[in-house]
Amino acid sequence: MAGAKVNHQYHLVEPSPWPAVGAMSAFVLAIGAVVYFHGGTPWVMIIGILGVLYTMVVWWRDIIMEAEYQGHHTPVVQLHMRYGMILFIASEVMFFVAWFWAYFDVSLFPGESAQVARSALTGGEWPPKGISTFNPWDIPLINTLILLTSGTTVTWAHHALRHGDRKGLIWGLACTVALGVIFTLLQAYEYAQAAFGFAGHIYGATFFMATGFHGVHVIVGTIFLTVCLVRAIKGHFTKDHHFGFEAAAWYWHFVDVVWLFLFSAIYVWGAGANAGVH
Repeated sequence: MAGAKVNHQYHLVEPSPWPAVGAMSAFVLAIGAVVYFHGGTPWVMIIGILGVLYTMVVWWRDIIMEAEYQGHHTPVVQLHMRYGMILFIASEVMFFVAWFWAYFDVSLFPGESAQVARSALTGGEWPPKGISTFNPWDIPLINTLILLTSGTTVTWAHHALRHGDRKGLIWGLACTVALGVIFTLLQAYEYAQAAFGFAGHIYGATFFMATGFHGVHVIVGTIFLTVCLVRAIKGHFTKDHHFGFEAAAWYWHFVDVVWLFLFSAIYVWGAGANAGVH
């Protein structure tokens, strides 16, 4: 009830249309992607993408208003948000475990007798014959250094915020966002130079699914941090009330750690003797 006295620290959220709008947009995006991938029109997928982006904007807008202007994010609410973010990152860990599982299953047992089709696809060795893999010490190494540096800059921003240094917060976030964009551009260039495709063999499928989904997470994290940068410029966040930024920093560190595993397992260990010159 409006104007009623609140004698607890919990946030009872108001009815919102954005979960339903987001779900419908994601459904349209999924159907549109399937249609497009099978040679159909891209417009359904584009409509879904626009719907998802619109949901992100308006939903984040409402949450920022709840946090900054309506005072709903009390210490108890922030604690529970931290629990939620931890569980979300744990679910993301299991998501990537699935792709690593698929990769290691086929790479460690390329000639598994119980998998007749696998032996035919891999030739009993890994990487399969005819696959020219990436040189791990070229763009993959550069991207590793970029992400490690971005983890440092986002930590710099966090420490600056905790010490009341808003200029350091803004510069740290700006550097992190820039490094995220550079990583994405380099990975797009790397994909364009790939000597193998997604379809037709199991190496390309496992490689692009694992690294591609990580790339999507980098894009999401970059958007997340860009929103935090805009909020920091507007004067949001204090040293005692900044969960929005903290969640973004946690997510970014998670993305960094996943990349280290990808670099070590897929690019270095999985390169084989036939690594290309890309």
